[in-house]
Amino acid sequence: MTITIGKIFDLTVGKHPNKEAIYDVRKNLRFTYKEWSLEVDKLANALLQEGVKKGDIVSTYLFNTEELATTFFACAKLGAIFNPINFRLMSEEVAYILNDAKPKVVLIEQMLESTISPIVNRFPHTAFWMIDDEIPAYAASYKEKVASASRASIKANVQEEDLYAIMYTSGTTGRPKGVLHSHRDMVEQSLIVISATQLDSNDSGLVTAPMFHCAELHCAFLPRVHVGAKNTILHHFEPQKVLQLITEEKITKFFAAPTMWNMLLQENLQDYQLNSLKIGLYGAAPMAPALVYACKEKLGISLVQAYGMTEMGPAITFLTDDDQISKAGSAGQACLNHEIRIIRPNENGRTDPDDTVPAGETGEIIVQGPCMMSGYYNNEEATAKSLYKGWYYSGDIGYLDDEGYLWVKDRVDDMIISGGENIYPREVEDVLYTHKGVLDVAVIGQPDDRWGELVTAFVVRKDPTLNEEMLDELCKNSEELANYKRPRKYVFCDALPRNASGKIQKFMLRKRLEDLTRVNGQ
Repeated sequence: MTITIGKIFDLTVGKHPNKEAIYDVRKNLRFTYKEWSLEVDKLANALLQEGVKKGDIVSTYLFNTEELATTFFACAKLGAIFNPINFRLMSEEVAYILNDAKPKVVLIEQMLESTISPIVNRFPHTAFWMIDDEIPAYAASYKEKVASASRASIKANVQEEDLYAIMYTSGTTGRPKGVLHSHRDMVEQSLIVISATQLDSNDSGLVTAPMFHCAELHCAFLPRVHVGAKNTILHHFEPQKVLQLITEEKITKFFAAPTMWNMLLQENLQDYQLNSLKIGLYGAAPMAPALVYACKEKLGISLVQAYGMTEMGPAITFLTDDDQISKAGSAGQACLNHEIRIIRPNENGRTDPDDTVPAGETGEIIVQGPCMMSGYYNNEEATAKSLYKGWYYSGDIGYLDDEGYLWVKDRVDDMIISGGENIYPREVEDVLYTHKGVLDVAVIGQPDDRWGELVTAFVVRKDPTLNEEMLDELCKNSEELANYKRPRKYVFCDALPRNASGKIQKFMLRKRLEDLTRVNGQ
């Protein structure tokens, strides 16, 4: 039997037809699995009527919604390729993805209409469907499309090796790269997560992290559907609303970045009934031991950390609850059926995957497993750079200890992780360079207890009157930069440290930032 994402869905519907499947909080809409299956088939037929066929791309530019969840499975059953777009991106960033992916249909919502409207005229061959009631002139009504569609079950010829999704992730230059995953990749990922988090049909999960992220989509939402559990879908993260839903919907397990867990702990927890919550899954950044202790003490839960990257599905390691304190700071051990190696860095070319270093020695992290991407969409050069001899070269630097636990020490491309979001300094630097008062600039991450890292810009002024407010206004008004990528701190200096080849020595900037923080007592 061929096991695809669509087949997973149909099997769950067959086993749990009358069990509650999803609850869309914003719409106050609840579906059993049988009712949801009908919606999935109707949307799949509506997409067929729009001309979408197997291999075509369907994009969503949405917050967490029932429509995104339904599109996920409608595409899977059709054999269409699902492309969820980060709702935090600005117009030009979205335009880049749409130009690269060339989707047949894009689902949008009212809260993002002002971002999408300036660029729609560039895509005359793309249909835009609005999921809300106010329909702009360039869009069609999602509700009307689905209401008028056939209720017939979809019988497409979809195979395990067929592409299921393109998940865009920022590249080293700041331009997104489309990661290609097959149905089989995500079936394997789902099974791994089910085992690691002890999921079953009695669980009640909460979707509060963004569904465009593979962490939520592949490590939380899909596994819950796989076993027949319930998904409560929260449009966007709100700490008090999360706690209210845990109380009302008896949530047992959900995923959140460490920043989000920390925000929950700042609320008046005694006002809520949280005893249903059993396991908290987190990722995107390590969790400080103090925060681990606080989650356990105040929420009474077990914690599981996942480390990975979009190219691997994403999870490649898990740090279990038993190791949260004794191995604090570690990313954990390799997932089921995954192998991790640390290879010797080689400045003169590609290091062979067999050129490994001893335990405790730092090198580049490479990984092999059943959830590995097939490559990058329309980018053979980047694919060849990342995939070699059956291994994915992560670009992350770390080491394995004597017990096989992975410790991630740095990122080759100086990526910043703030609030669970990956931010590449180059794209921020490019925007800052557009100001006529900027002579030179470098962006790094400053460690922060709440956000993980804060985007910090070192700026050499061409105009002595240039100040923080002027640069902040530039970033706020930029169509090239999402708000979460905006620097939260500016340091003005006379010159940036560079090596003989002219490359900025960011390690010296980090040291300078540490010194400034120490002097200021922060």
